[in-house]
Amino acid sequence: MAAQRVFNLQQLTEHNSKQDCWLAIHGKVVDVTKFLEDHPGGDQVLLEVAGKEATKEFEDIGHSKVAKELVLEYQVGLLQGHKHSDPDDHHAALDDLKETIKVVGKEMTGFVIKDDVQQHALTRKVFGQLFDHAVPLAVVFALLWYRFSPLFSEMMN
Repeated sequence: MAAQRVFNLQQLTEHNSKQDCWLAIHGKVVDVTKFLEDHPGGDQVLLEVAGKEATKEFEDIGHSKVAKELVLEYQVGLLQGHKHSDPDDHHAALDDLKETIKVVGKEMTGFVIKDDVQQHALTRKVFGQLFDHAVPLAVVFALLWYRFSPLFSEMMN
């Protein structure tokens, strides 16, 4: 990876206008001046955090994968004092995650937020016992009714 310029917070704060708009996201200094008009939320959103560390605001919105890729596209350097990691590590971790979430040859389109495993186990146990006993009893009842129903009919007449 080529060496990137490192900017301190003072240098970042100098780029806070519509003509020169920089911000920092996850330690990456990003020049979004050319992106102001194209930003889906409008230029005012970016101008409010111009010249500042905007990671919290960026993450609070829940940006898409494309938006996160745009951060890399508009990156001009790194923010001094921010802990940086090797981007190749992120790509390897992302590839591992993609492999992990493959299910039956298809990628999952969502994630389970909370899964109450104990409740599901109890439900399976109750319905399992019900079917283990109720189905044979129903079959026996049906056979008995079929076998003896003509006798009941004759006795009733």
